[in-house]
Amino acid sequence: MASDETAPSARRNELLEAAYRYVLAHGLADLSLRPLAAAIGSSPRVLLYLFGSKDGLVRALLARARSEELELLEQIGRGPYALEEAAGLLWDWLSDPRRRSLLRLWVEGYARSLIDPDGPWAGFAAATVDDWLAVLATMQDPADRDGARDRTAVLAILRGALLDLLATGDEERVTAAVRARLHGNQALA
Repeated sequence: MASDETAPSARRNELLEAAYRYVLAHGLADLSLRPLAAAIGSSPRVLLYLFGSKDGLVRALLARARSEELELLEQIGRGPYALEEAAGLLWDWLSDPRRRSLLRLWVEGYARSLIDPDGPWAGFAAATVDDWLAVLATMQDPADRDGARDRTAVLAILRGALLDLLATGDEERVTAAVRARLHGNQALA
C-alpha cells in the first residue's frame, strides 16, 4: 500500500482537490471513506492506496487547507506593512464570506489537534500559530523588546474575532471591533 509520504501523482492530486472540496462542504468530523469516494468518483480502495490510510488522507486534507493560509501569509510577509496594517489585511482575508467553509475546516482541525494530539491532526494548531507569529514578526522591528507579546496579542484578537464571526455571522460588528482594537496600537497597549 502506498503511504502519504509517496511522491504525489496526478491522480492523487486530482482526488485530493476533489476531497478538499467535499470536506469544505461537509467537514471532517464524520468523514467516511465510502461516501467521500462515491462523491468524488473514486473508491475507498483507491483512496487508501493513494493516501496510505484514512489518517493519511486527513493529514493531506489539512495540509491542503493550510496551503491557502500559507499563500496569504507569504504575500503579506513580503510587506512592507506595519504590524497593525498586516493584521488588518489578515482580517480582511479571514472575514471574506468566500472563506467561511475553509475557516470552519481550519477551526475543526485546530480544535481536534488539541483534543486528539496524537491523531492525524497532530501538531496542526501549533503549526498554524507558529506560521502566523512568524509572518507577524516580519512586520516588526527586530529590536522591539515587546515584539512577541504584541504579535501574540494581535493573533489572539484575530483568532477570537474569527470564532465570533463564524458563530454569529455578524461581520459588521466583529470587523468594527477588530478595527477599533488594531487602530493606533490599541490592541497592544
